[in-house]
Amino acid sequence: MIKQQLDRFKRLELLGTPTPLEKLERLSAWTGRDIYVKRDDITPLAMGGNKLRKLEYLAADALAQGADTLITAGAIQSNHVRQTAALAAKLGLGCVALLENPIATEDRNYLSNGNRLLLDLFDAKVELVENLDDAEEQLHALAARLRNSGKNPYRVPIGGSSPVGALGYVRAGFELAEQIQQTGVEFAAVVLASGSAGTHSGLGIALAEALPQLPVIGVTVSRPEETQAPKVQGLAERTVELLGEPLPSAFNVQLWDEYFGPRYGEPNAGTLAAIKLVASQEGLLLDPVYTGKAMAGLLDGIGRQRFNEGPIIFLHTGGAPALFAYPDVFSAQ
Repeated sequence: MIKQQLDRFKRLELLGTPTPLEKLERLSAWTGRDIYVKRDDITPLAMGGNKLRKLEYLAADALAQGADTLITAGAIQSNHVRQTAALAAKLGLGCVALLENPIATEDRNYLSNGNRLLLDLFDAKVELVENLDDAEEQLHALAARLRNSGKNPYRVPIGGSSPVGALGYVRAGFELAEQIQQTGVEFAAVVLASGSAGTHSGLGIALAEALPQLPVIGVTVSRPEETQAPKVQGLAERTVELLGEPLPSAFNVQLWDEYFGPRYGEPNAGTLAAIKLVASQEGLLLDPVYTGKAMAGLLDGIGRQRFNEGPIIFLHTGGAPALFAYPDVFSAQ
């Protein structure tokens, strides 16, 4: 069984207790459909977010290898880089991050506020790069440079999305399955943002085993279905291989790709409307890169009757610090 195999892998126990599963009462009334939220935006490090679940396993692996520096990569406003840098500070490790500007903006808020501001507070070292089109090779080169200077770096992949990192969301999927079973409610679907694929793959593996009738729907945030689906499927296959188990027969990659435009890191009108709606109805903050787009997909899915009967769960993966990097897009509305 996949759940039992997780115990073979070391992790840093950073979360403490399960994150809540809550009903969004006012948003449910507004949409005419019961909507619940899994609050992974309130994990207990550096303003929260889903990446801490992956870092529990990745950082444990880094410490086991005697690493003194975590290296990773992402956008200037990367939530993943922010939480990696925070955890490095907490563990007394160095952190070096390769950052790209995916929307080619010169806006001061994007370049220095939000997540980027927090990197300086965590004393992370930043190297700006033109792009991360070959991120794995770029991180290899960075690791070589650091080793030549006497460091022992550990490469954390973009988004923490490797088989080791995805274990965090396999565990989260079983946590969510227990919470669902405790409610006694039959849910229609789980909806989440699908980006670097670790969260989607891990959650999908666990729920395919524990609740095989429950659809897991990923709303893409950076690419169309034809390129995102192989990422999710491939990472799921490598993750269960690491666990020494077969992929559950119920595992099925479902993606909605109508909501990520114009490109990664750039919100559209539907994204901004979803952020404003959820904030005004629930006092709950989404972000312009991931959860805003995923919630736009969920709301549109309700309007287009794309879900089966029953309540819907939204996996809130965090990202609120990025709101402060995009003030102009909201003031222009």
